[in-house]
Amino acid sequence: MAHGGGGRMMQQLIDSVIQPVFSNDILNQKHDSAVLEINGSKIAMTTDSYVIDPLFFSGGNIGKLAVCGTLNDLAMSGAKPLYLSCALIIEEGFAIKDLQRILQSMQETARESGVLIVTGDTKVVDNGKGDGLYINTAGVGLIDDNLSVAPNNIQAGDHIIINSDLARHGIAIMLEREGISFDHNIQSDCADVSALVQKLVNSGVKLHCMRDLTRGGLASGLIELAGASGHHFEIDEKSLPINEDVKSACEILGFDPLYIANEGCFVLFVPATESEKTLSVLHQHALGKQACVIGQVQGVHDKGVVTLETALGISRVLELFSGEQLPRIC
Repeated sequence: MAHGGGGRMMQQLIDSVIQPVFSNDILNQKHDSAVLEINGSKIAMTTDSYVIDPLFFSGGNIGKLAVCGTLNDLAMSGAKPLYLSCALIIEEGFAIKDLQRILQSMQETARESGVLIVTGDTKVVDNGKGDGLYINTAGVGLIDDNLSVAPNNIQAGDHIIINSDLARHGIAIMLEREGISFDHNIQSDCADVSALVQKLVNSGVKLHCMRDLTRGGLASGLIELAGASGHHFEIDEKSLPINEDVKSACEILGFDPLYIANEGCFVLFVPATESEKTLSVLHQHALGKQACVIGQVQGVHDKGVVTLETALGISRVLELFSGEQLPRIC
């Protein structure tokens, strides 16, 4: 199970088993979406599978999550999402009313985002072999010809900005799954950020790179980008936006919020001179009200390293976790 948890074991599986088999210039970019050039147009393509438990949670369900997650992956390459697919693997005995509720949620989320679900597939597996429902979605979108948003664009001096608070999705799922109740108001941050990204693109902000912070959270996302770009990132712990209820839950459960999954939170890299303009655009959107600078790209010394300046003024190196912190959160 840890091979799918977003940490070191998953990275080892991808790098040593999967990536070498399919290796090509497009795949090796290691971006959230593949960027393809077809007949003079730049197209983003992505796919993802959703195996969350529970299927319904505070702030969403597996259907909303599938649509938002795929749209967000397209958005991270600067693409305007256009079309989605929907493949269902349904366990024998799954309630039709629950399936209808999930599909309706997918349709409503897609319609609000201005995209169409245009193709799909349905399979049914024996009782006890499907955990109720799995969903796979793929998406395609268009990228402006002059836009290039990718890890290899990250430059020394770039400011590292986050659009929202951390760890709400993973903690909301854990509390629901385990039936843990205490005085809190924690909902998943599951949301489509593609409209917010398009506002950034249309504003003319020089976006070097973006990454949505799903499995493995902020720390894993930054470590992957540091390795892909060959730069050293330095993050300021005091600047990280974390909801007080989430922080309390993490302390009680013994989790580090830097490694907890998000579903409406992304990190972006822009030149320091563009930082103020970027924040101004983000703050005008509901999903960017908490946007702030959390760190800076230091350069190629200690390449591929992410360090955290703690509240006590101590610098520590962030590493990929080796086990499985929160199972089945996306």
